[in-house]
Amino acid sequence: MSADVADDGLICNEAGAWTEDKLRHVSLYSTLFSSGMKGKWNKRVYVDLYAGAGHTKIRDTSRIILGSPLLALGMKDPFDKYVFCEEDPRKIAALRVRVGRAAPNADVTYITGNCNALTEQILTAIPAGSRGDTALTLCFGDPYDIGLKFATLRALSVRYVDFMLLLAVWMDANRAYRRYVQEDATKVDEFLGSDTWRERWSKAQWDGALFPQFLATEFASAMQASNYLPTPLHRMKRVKSDEKNLPLYYIALFSRNDLGHRYWDQVLKYGTDQQELF
Repeated sequence: MSADVADDGLICNEAGAWTEDKLRHVSLYSTLFSSGMKGKWNKRVYVDLYAGAGHTKIRDTSRIILGSPLLALGMKDPFDKYVFCEEDPRKIAALRVRVGRAAPNADVTYITGNCNALTEQILTAIPAGSRGDTALTLCFGDPYDIGLKFATLRALSVRYVDFMLLLAVWMDANRAYRRYVQEDATKVDEFLGSDTWRERWSKAQWDGALFPQFLATEFASAMQASNYLPTPLHRMKRVKSDEKNLPLYYIALFSRNDLGHRYWDQVLKYGTDQQELF
C-alpha cells in the first residue's frame, strides 16, 4: 500500500480509515493484473470510473494517502493506457496536476462528468483491440452509493474488460431500504439492470436473506448473465467501518477468465499483509 503523502494544498477526497483496506486490495489486484498480463496483451488499460482527486485525506486525522489513480500509475509494471473519469471538475483538475508530477509521460485520458452519462466517451478512450493489436482493460468502479448503473457496465463490456467494483449495498442500499423498495423507485432497478427483482426479494425474505446480501447476489447473477464467471458472496471482500465494525460494502471482481479469479483469490488471502504476497 501507499505511504502517507504531504499536503500539496490541492483538493482531496475525504474518507474513513477503512479506505486503506479497500485501496490495499485494489492495488494488490491491479499489480497482479498489470504484471501478469504484461507481454500477453499488446495494451493493458486501466479505467477508473470515479477517479477522485488522486489524494485521499483520512477523516479526523491529518493523514493523506494516494488514491487509486496514483496507485495504478506507480506500480512496478504500469499500464499502457489510463482513463480517469470524475464528475467533480475541481477534483479532476487536482488529479491532472498530481499525475503530471508523478507520471508525466503516462498516456492518460481525462473525462469530466458522470460515468453513466459518458459511456461513449469512455469507450472511445479504451483501445478496441484487434487480433494483431490486443487490448485488455481493468475497470475500477468506486461509487459512493449504488449509483453505478448496470447499463454502463454492459456498454463497457463490449471491450475485453475485467471489472473490480465497490458494491455499496450496506452503506447505501441497506440504509435507504424503505425508499428503494418502493414501486416507483428506480435506483435498484438501474443498479441491477432489472425491474423484476422485487418478486425475487419477496421470496428471499422468507428464506431469511438480508437485503444487502440479496442485492450483491442479484448483481453477480446479472454479471454472470453477461458472460462473466460466477462471483459468489464468499469471493467478495466485505469492508467494515472502524468505528462500529459495521459492514459498509463489498469489493467484487468480475472476470471472463479464471486467471483473474485466481489473482483475486491471492489478494483475498494476502490482502491484510502486502509483504506476504510479494
